[in-house]
Amino acid sequence: MVEVYFNVRHDLLVVRKGFPVPAVSAQGKWRKSRRRVVRVSEEIRQAVQSRGYYMRKLRDLKKN
Repeated sequence: MVEVYFNVRHDLLVVRKGFPVPAVSAQGKWRKSRRRVVRVSEEIRQAVQSRGYYMRKLRDLKKN
């Protein structure tokens, strides 16, 4: 299971359930999403397993 967080810029942070927010993502305050996570993509699942977190900036999404 994972927990999803957003910051004021609506960047996305996904961490394993029960783990703290990583220091890499110390930019701004993170708010936990109120929605329950049912499923995540394979890319996010692999990143969480290898690094313990997955982070994506909203501007990266807009470029695609």
